[in-house]
Amino acid sequence: MNNHSISLDNDDYGDSHVGSASDTPLRADAFEISDSEKIESIKKDVTNILNTLGLDLTDDSLKGTPNRVAKMFVNEIFGGLNPKKKPSASVFENKYKYGEMLVEKNITVYSTCEHHLLPIVGRAHVAYISNGTVVGLSKMNRIVDFYAKRPQVQERLNIQIVKELQKVLGTEDVACVIDAKHLCVNSRGIRDIESSTVTSEFGGKFKDKETKREFLDYIKLDTTF
Repeated sequence: MNNHSISLDNDDYGDSHVGSASDTPLRADAFEISDSEKIESIKKDVTNILNTLGLDLTDDSLKGTPNRVAKMFVNEIFGGLNPKKKPSASVFENKYKYGEMLVEKNITVYSTCEHHLLPIVGRAHVAYISNGTVVGLSKMNRIVDFYAKRPQVQERLNIQIVKELQKVLGTEDVACVIDAKHLCVNSRGIRDIESSTVTSEFGGKFKDKETKREFLDYIKLDTTF
């Protein structure tokens, strides 16, 4: 038996858009120190980076940058790493017996590419078919936002959103499509400002051709108010 493998240098991963797993790769000790301790540690690291680049951190415009960046990393753009921040998603009985798919489209996605730590900006379209329970609409947005707020690969983000909603709703019938721009492509490397990346994850009935087509047709609708 022949074993074929692809060998990539670490620098190649970002341009090849390789993802390692459907779970975010976190160390076992990821939460052994507090957020305030993480901020202080990151603050020192950012200071070192800026000093290494030759910037004058005594300048009024720059002297607060290490602290701002550290707080942004921990409290904002990577806040979704902390499981304590996962939104609670209460479900309710589907008393009105709505049996068609429910689609929440054009959910704003702000994430960060884990290969270059540059922004990913786009839209997510999420749908499910109730098997007896429903979830509040805003919870779908909050789930997308939670998993987006971490270093990400877009394919993994798709999978994590679908898996979470499947668990919350107790059904496999969940789908998600994401269309996003990656600034690691738009602002560096090839510097193609026009391209975007589309990924999808279909579960349960959404794997059926007709159901998938119905979902994709819904997200094409022009919703302008």
